[in-house]
Amino acid sequence: MADHGGDRGTAATTTVDSSPPGSPAHHPEKSHHLHDTHSHSDSEHGSSRNEPKPHLHAKTFLAVFAVCVIYFVQIYNVVGAGAQANTIALTLNGNGSTANGVWLTSSIAIGTAVLSPIFSQAADYWGRRWFLVISTLVGAVGSIIVARATSIEIATAGFAITSVSYGAQPLLHAVSSEVLPRRYRSWGQAADLVSNAFGGIAGLLVGGAFTRTANVPSEGFRNFWYVGTALYLFAGVLCFLLYHPPATERQTVLSVGDKLKKLDWVGYFLLTAGILLFCIGLSWSENPYPWSDPHTSATFAVGLGLLVVLGGYEAFVKKDGMFHHALFQNRNFAIVLVCLFCEGIAFFGANNYFAFQVGILYETDALVVSLRYSITMIVSIFSAAGAGWYCATTKKVRWITVASFLFFVVFFACMATSGSSTSQQVWGYPVFLGMALGMSLVTLITVAQLSTPPELIAITSGLVIGVRSLGGSVGLAIYNALFNDAMNDLGDNIVKAVMPLGLPPQSIGPFIGALAAHDDAGLFQIPGVSPRIVGAGAEALLETFSTGFKNVWITASCVVAFAAILAVFLKDPGKEFNMHIDAPVEKEEELYSS
Repeated sequence: MADHGGDRGTAATTTVDSSPPGSPAHHPEKSHHLHDTHSHSDSEHGSSRNEPKPHLHAKTFLAVFAVCVIYFVQIYNVVGAGAQANTIALTLNGNGSTANGVWLTSSIAIGTAVLSPIFSQAADYWGRRWFLVISTLVGAVGSIIVARATSIEIATAGFAITSVSYGAQPLLHAVSSEVLPRRYRSWGQAADLVSNAFGGIAGLLVGGAFTRTANVPSEGFRNFWYVGTALYLFAGVLCFLLYHPPATERQTVLSVGDKLKKLDWVGYFLLTAGILLFCIGLSWSENPYPWSDPHTSATFAVGLGLLVVLGGYEAFVKKDGMFHHALFQNRNFAIVLVCLFCEGIAFFGANNYFAFQVGILYETDALVVSLRYSITMIVSIFSAAGAGWYCATTKKVRWITVASFLFFVVFFACMATSGSSTSQQVWGYPVFLGMALGMSLVTLITVAQLSTPPELIAITSGLVIGVRSLGGSVGLAIYNALFNDAMNDLGDNIVKAVMPLGLPPQSIGPFIGALAAHDDAGLFQIPGVSPRIVGAGAEALLETFSTGFKNVWITASCVVAFAAILAVFLKDPGKEFNMHIDAPVEKEEELYSS
């Protein structure tokens, strides 16, 4: 009956087997042995038909509802950041540049990757509740900073502060699973993903409405994050009121010093420094430094080296740290980590570049741009619910996971064939992305939690979310380098298109600057400019952008194709879909009363 990962086996035994006080079931240090016993028992009987079925009440469902509201707000923020990154950069940079816009979402992805394992491990000793409440309230602080930002640097700092709230994202997945019977964990994950989708829809449509203008620089994003501030405050207060898990033995018995000693401090340092330097080095590639410059190569190499050291430290020194070795006794978990890394690369690529492409190539109305991307979120509601039902009913996860990545492949392959003349077709492509997003996270998180010891559910959730966000941060850095590599040819492409039409050489520089900044009024004030020259220059501009987008989509399609192949090797954890509740928030007499 615990709020902490170390007592998952305890909770299951107490509620199902009615172990008396003082028995091994009440000692967290023996919970791993208990998990093995339960797994063996499940193997012998092959079903959960002899288990007492719990009767869940409002307290359980309100706890799930509270974490779903937090998920709603988090996705509202991150989708808004991705969809409006270029608008914010253009508005705050003041020079028509979007170069720093990638850091608005990268700061969230990096923060999630770094903080998820830390919060998850610490929550085993201090409980889930305050990590959820306090981090969500910190998100409100970051949102108000974004809303009031006067420069791109301040906006980036605001998003970095909101990233603290994402450190608790694994706990959202842990709570929505551990308070429900294991048989219905896929439903808990589906609830998370449905709230995810509604948050994304709200973020897209509200953001599109606030920045709906023909001129790309817009102050409307400020209103979006004022709303985000209110939502973060509401979610934090709601969690405080509705989620009251009972304290665990580790929370009450261990001293603060003992708890601090249990944490993986060396691993945290190596992870944080490694990810930051790795991503900064990648993001600097061709923006503004070439690979031969030490700013890029040295930073990247040091970051990569620290991550290699982290791998060696976790493998040979700290065997019960962030990468607890008991998690890898089943091959499923390692496969899930790689698949979620690939899924993170895919999601953040679509989140940052789909709306960007639509806004550049097809639409000038920000609300219509958002509406196009919201198709993804709408479809993901149904695909997540369907995946939750399928997994709970069939107790199978393998082939539906493969199918989800094949939908990713179809989406990215279709986007790779798109260009300035495929506006109508691009309306339909988000359907494939929505199918993929809804199915993949439900199945992958479910199989991860059911393939690892139940007492390690928080660390399990922390790793899967952290690795997903690591994939996102690495993916964004790679995409940024590929996209900028294509955009470096913009000036040459425009020159080749307009010089034969008679544009004076002295007008080339101002013409390229006005065209890139979408300064329609200024274009025709440049000497020698004619409608024909503007048309040719605009076409060269769009073709250059199309090449940059194509680089992103081709890269993403290769990554998810690999994940689809890897998912074939998952094992269906059918016998783990039983009626155990690892950490109920209700009392035993309430759960098993007639």
